[in-house]
Amino acid sequence: MDRKAERDAIQAAIARLLAGTPTRSTGALTVLQLAAEAGVKRWALTHKHPDLRKAFEDQRQAVNGVPAAYQHLHGQITDLQAANQRLHREKAELAERVDTYAQVIRGLTASLETLRAMPQLDNVRRPPIHSMPHTN
Repeated sequence: MDRKAERDAIQAAIARLLAGTPTRSTGALTVLQLAAEAGVKRWALTHKHPDLRKAFEDQRQAVNGVPAAYQHLHGQITDLQAANQRLHREKAELAERVDTYAQVIRGLTASLETLRAMPQLDNVRRPPIHSMPHTN
C-alpha cells in the first residue's frame, strides 16, 4: 500500500471508529484498533503517520473515548449506575430494619413465653391468648 492509500485508509478508519461503525476491528477507540480498522501495522501509525495518530487521539479525547454512536448509551449507563447505588443503599436500610423487627419479635416472644409460664395469681389478670379462628 502506498503512502497516500495508507493515509486514506487510516482517515476512513478514524471516521468509522468515531462514528461507532467499525468493519474490521472491535470498535474500541485505541491506536491498536485504529491500525486494525485501517488494515495497517501499528508502527505505520506511530512512525509513518504520527500526525494521523495524534489527530485520532485528540478526537478520541474530545468524545471521552466513547464513539458518537454510543454516547447516548454512556449517559444511560451513568444513570443506571446511580440508580443501582441508590437501590443498594435502600436494600441495606431495609435489611437493617428487618433485623430490628426480628429483634423486637424475639423479645416480645420471650416476654410472652415468660408470662405464660407464670402461675396465675388471683388478683392479676393475664393477657388473653388469641388463636387463629377456624374457618370451614
